[in-house]
Amino acid sequence: MIATALAFQKTGYLPQPFVFDTNDTFMDWFNTAYWANRPGAYDVWRSIYPPLSFVFLDLFSLPGCYLQSPFHARDCDWLGNTTITAFYVLDVVLVWLSFRRADPRTAPMRTIAFGLGLPLLFTLERGNLILVALPAFILAHGPLVTRGPWRWLGAAATINFKPYLLLPVLAHAVKRDWRSLELAGIATIFLYLITLAIVGAGTPMELAANTANWVVFQSGQVWNEIHYSTSYAPFLLIRNSQIPVLQFVPSRTVETIEFLVPLVIRASQCIALLALAGAWLQPRALSHARIAMLLLAAYLVTQSPGGYTQTFLLFLVLLEPWKGVGPILAIVCAYLLCLVADWPLSTVLELATNSWLSGRPVTPNFGLAIGHFVRPGLVALILWALALDSLVRVVRAHRLHRPTLGFA
Repeated sequence: MIATALAFQKTGYLPQPFVFDTNDTFMDWFNTAYWANRPGAYDVWRSIYPPLSFVFLDLFSLPGCYLQSPFHARDCDWLGNTTITAFYVLDVVLVWLSFRRADPRTAPMRTIAFGLGLPLLFTLERGNLILVALPAFILAHGPLVTRGPWRWLGAAATINFKPYLLLPVLAHAVKRDWRSLELAGIATIFLYLITLAIVGAGTPMELAANTANWVVFQSGQVWNEIHYSTSYAPFLLIRNSQIPVLQFVPSRTVETIEFLVPLVIRASQCIALLALAGAWLQPRALSHARIAMLLLAAYLVTQSPGGYTQTFLLFLVLLEPWKGVGPILAIVCAYLLCLVADWPLSTVLELATNSWLSGRPVTPNFGLAIGHFVRPGLVALILWALALDSLVRVVRAHRLHRPTLGFA
C-alpha cells in the first residue's frame, strides 16, 4: 500500500494491478448512474444489473449532471462522489464490528488488511456497486445479526445487486434452515418486483438476453479478463487474445496452462462438492459463514466475475479463527490477496493519457505480471484449505451425531 502511494505520488496514476485506463476512475458508478437517469438501460446499454442498481443510483445522483456524458457527471455530481466515499467508510466500520464480534484480538489487523487491501481499494477506484452491496452482505452472512428480518433483507439486497450472491445464501439450504431460506427468497422476489415496477424494465428475459450478450463480449476481452481474475479460466482464451501474448509468453508455457487449468478447476469443484455433501450430512459441523464461503469460492474458481468480488470471499475467510492448519493457511492466503502490489514480467501496453485522480497527463505502462498467475491460485488454495478442514470436521462430527440424510 505504501509503495503504491509513493508510485502514485511520483507518476500521477495508480500502478498495476489497478486498471490501466487511468481516466476511468469511478466510472463503474457513473456509467450506471448515467443510465439510471435516462431510459434505455436494458435495450440500449444492454445492462446485466437488476433494477435495484438503477433505483439506488437514481436516488443518490443529481439528475442535472447527467444531461451530457458520464464523464461530465463524474465532475458534476457531488452527491455521487460523496456516496462512494461514505459507503467505503461504512464498509470498513461494519467489517471492524464483525471482526471484533468474531475475535477482538485479531480484529484490528484484519480490518486494516481488509480496508486497505487490494480488493476493496480496487472496488473503490472502480466505484463499483459492490461498495453498496457489501453492508447487506455483512448483515446477511456475518456475525452482527444471526437471525431475523435484517438477515433476510440483507440477503435480498445482495442478490438484487449482484445475482451471483445467491450462492452464499444457499448455505441456509445446506444447513436445512428452510425458514430463513424461504424468507430470504420471498424478500428477494418482493424487492425485485418493486424495483422492476419502478424502473419499468429489467425483466428476467431482458436480463438473460443481456447476460448472454455480455458473455460473448467478454470472451473477446481476454486481457481485461486476465488482468485481475479470481479464476484461471480466462487463461484458456489466451491464444485468441487480440494482444499478441505469445510474444511475451513461450508457447510451451501456454500449452502447460491449457493442460493444467481444467484440472485445477475440476478438482476444486470436486473438493468443494465433497465438503458441501459432508456439511449436508452434518449440518451442525460447519458454520453458516464457512458453508457460504465454500459455495462462493467454488464459483470464483470456476469463473471470474471480476477481481473485486474477492471482497466478499475475504470477508468470510477473515471471520475464521486462527486455529488449525486449514483456516490458518486460508487466512494467510487472504492477507496475500490484500497486498496492493504486483511484479511486472513484461510490458504489453504503453499509453499516453490523462489521470483523473491526479488531474495531469500520464504515460502508464502495464503488462503481464506475477499477480495474474498467483491470485487465482491463492483463491483456489483458500477453497482447498477450508474444504479439507471442513471434511475433517465432518468426520469428527460423525463420532458424536448420526448423519442426517433427509430434508428435515
